[in-house]
Amino acid sequence: MTKKKKRKPSHNKISNLTNTILSILKKERNQTFNYKQIASKLGVNDASSRNQIIKKLQDLKAKQEIEEVERGKFKAIVNTEYHTGRVDMASRGSGYIISDDFEDDIYISSNNMNKALHGDEVEFYAYKRLKRGKREGEITSIIKRAKNEYVGVIQIHKSYAFVVADGNKMYTDIFVPINKINKAEDGDKVLVSLEDWPEKADSPSGKVLKVLGKPGEHNTEIHAILAEYGLPYDFPHEVEEYANKIDTSITKEEIAKRRDMRDVLTFTIDPKDAKDFDDALSFKILDNGLFEIGIHIADVSHYVQPNTILDDEAYERATSVYLVDRVVPMLPEVLSNNACSLRPNEEKYTFSAVFQMNDKGEVKNEWFGRTVTYSDARFAYEEAQAIIENNPTLSSPNPSQLDKIAIDIPAEVSISGKAYKTTPEIAFATLKLNELSKIMRSKRMRSGAISFDKVEVKFNLDEEANPIGVFFKTSKDANKLIEEFMLLANRKVAEFIGKQSPKKTFIYRVHDEPDESKLAALQNVVSRFGYKLNFKDRKSVASSLNNLLTEVNGKKEQNLVDTLTIRTMSKAEYTTKNIGHYGLAFDYYSHFTSPIRRYPDVMAHRLLQHYLDGGKSVNEDIYEDKCNHSSNMENLSTKAERDSIKYMQIRFMQDHQDEEFVGVISGVTDWGIYVEIIENKCEGMVSVRNMKDDHYVFDEDHYALIGKNSKTMYQLGDEVVVKVKDTDLVKKHLDFTLIGKHEE
Repeated sequence: MTKKKKRKPSHNKISNLTNTILSILKKERNQTFNYKQIASKLGVNDASSRNQIIKKLQDLKAKQEIEEVERGKFKAIVNTEYHTGRVDMASRGSGYIISDDFEDDIYISSNNMNKALHGDEVEFYAYKRLKRGKREGEITSIIKRAKNEYVGVIQIHKSYAFVVADGNKMYTDIFVPINKINKAEDGDKVLVSLEDWPEKADSPSGKVLKVLGKPGEHNTEIHAILAEYGLPYDFPHEVEEYANKIDTSITKEEIAKRRDMRDVLTFTIDPKDAKDFDDALSFKILDNGLFEIGIHIADVSHYVQPNTILDDEAYERATSVYLVDRVVPMLPEVLSNNACSLRPNEEKYTFSAVFQMNDKGEVKNEWFGRTVTYSDARFAYEEAQAIIENNPTLSSPNPSQLDKIAIDIPAEVSISGKAYKTTPEIAFATLKLNELSKIMRSKRMRSGAISFDKVEVKFNLDEEANPIGVFFKTSKDANKLIEEFMLLANRKVAEFIGKQSPKKTFIYRVHDEPDESKLAALQNVVSRFGYKLNFKDRKSVASSLNNLLTEVNGKKEQNLVDTLTIRTMSKAEYTTKNIGHYGLAFDYYSHFTSPIRRYPDVMAHRLLQHYLDGGKSVNEDIYEDKCNHSSNMENLSTKAERDSIKYMQIRFMQDHQDEEFVGVISGVTDWGIYVEIIENKCEGMVSVRNMKDDHYVFDEDHYALIGKNSKTMYQLGDEVVVKVKDTDLVKKHLDFTLIGKHEE
């Protein structure tokens, strides 16, 4: 651990007085100050210092940099244009401001940071001059802190403590008075909140909110990831108690208010290890030759009523968080895994979208409303996939072929681990739904939807949550079947409300077109692998991105290109202002199908019912705020999920220290290269300092490090051989030693 510097004493000598006085007046430019107030801000009270301040005030007045508003009271003359933006910290305390007012980021040196921290919204002004071609600026005030709570390791001294925050974006320690350490022991990982940052102090001061445990221990690190993003890991006692008292029985009175669909064939298809089943499909052949297909969603809004502590908690969380070894649910278990889970052979309250469809996958009739359903069976994706794969000649079945359908579910994919037979009716429904889903999918693709089938990395964990293996999750027909019908329900609900006149406030899931400069950067990288993109118009962008994703499938650079392509995309978000969904090629889209794990779906259910009941449009501003909150919480939970995967990858690699791995260079910077191992997708860094065979220089245009003498080039996408050099669970660093290029 580095030795910590002490706080500056308040009797600091006054240095660079002119700038300091100007800085005080500019910072609070709407107030006036006399020499005594400035002396007090500087923490000086001797006569000589006061005289110096009086003299400097007169000098600044003569230079017309400040004005004397009334006798002895001074104010800054503001002829600078002020801007706002967000801070992006670099290393060693300097950083950049990203602002809509400037095309390029504004560089802020550490002495002009003015106590701003990473992610803060700040006010700043930009200097007219350029320094090494870069525009510089100075932060004048902090409008809004990005966060007030930090995770770090506490160092306890005799009468005070410091918390060294995790991550390299926090350039200062947090000073904690000894009476605010909350029983922490030296070296503990803690959650600390910022309380104050005195004018003359190097560090902010704070207090320990929670002791998370010893660094490096599994639960400590998982809890630290959640705490880092302000995410909870348990429910308050009163929320659990409230949820446990909810009447979850199915009553005759409530059934009478709903469409009764208990006698229609209904089943769920979910991951093998799923505990909450929030969607089910029903299937029925109608006398007119059409198929009635119901998408039934757990009726969470029946149980979670507005203005209750349960609803407040669900709204605050806004989403379930899926970490590598656990789920932090949005709703207590009594609802998420029991009352709202569409378990087999149980009656459930549902909210449904019911469609009459023809053989071409066209919707001829639609109905939305509250229902009561009964699930006849539960399938894992693998079981449904077995039905599809065991009937290759029945890709377009008709009801007369029931006796020809293979209905065997083999033991190796069965949830119970034993082979069994399903019913011909369920098998037929699965095959027909699969056929219709393929028609809907190809229609979407022709309309310009983009097909991301990115490989997901999953870990096999033992009882103690140690990673004992890595496997890749890919999407097969059974997954895509469910996906298409969920997309249909989400789109049709959004269309039903979005097309009403007069316009009604609703929650949309929108996705903007990709940014042109990001597309150009993608073209720059993929052209090196021999791929071409066409950006003539919206449709050609989508089809050339799809071609790229198809062409790259199975190649060594697939994961890199998939990742870079996803990064060119705008972020999908929630809003009341519909602009359509670019990636799905839908004009209207919402989230309706997962209310157990997403709060926007709960709001969509409530609004849909409100409008079905003839209610007037609700207040748009209130719902826009709720949408912003939901998007923000989704963003934080995605970051926590990524961090937990990174943490588990490092734990996994700890047990493979002596092995050599083949990897692909996934990033190149002036400080080193990032390498992703092909066989397990773990990513680590090779520091340029450890590439001892030559002096390597970063070539930005070629995304490469090039040896000065040997001209050896390590370029984005190259295959290399690496070995684990160092694993740090606390800092979440994985460092590799570079063995050399991979010769096939």
